Amino acid sequence: MQQRILLALLATLSAAGLGLADVRAAPVAYKLPNETAAFKPGANLETVQNNCTACHSADYVRTQPRGEKFKKDFWAAEVTKMIKVYGAPIEDADVGKIVDYLTANY
Repeated sequence: MQQRILLALLATLSAAGLGLADVRAAPVAYKLPNETAAFKPGANLETVQNNCTACHSADYVRTQPRGEKFKKDFWAAEVTKMIKVYGAPIEDADVGKIVDYLTANY
């Protein structure tokens, strides 16, 4: 009796295995869209690219408020938020450079 149960179990597993062997996934290729935004040229651009684009594109920066009241203090608060709230791994030496770049260009 046990031998029949074991043989039935093996037959079931073999049949299931054969069914799975016939299932194949086709490779998927993704075409990424072209970059449509870039940071404006300016002093400390490389520092901004090296730090900010790890998490978001230049489009994100362009969606921030603009105007005279959104200058150095605003950008300093934004960079601090990126570090403290979102965990951006920005070195202390780069914070001022990023703030200066954003203040001058946005």
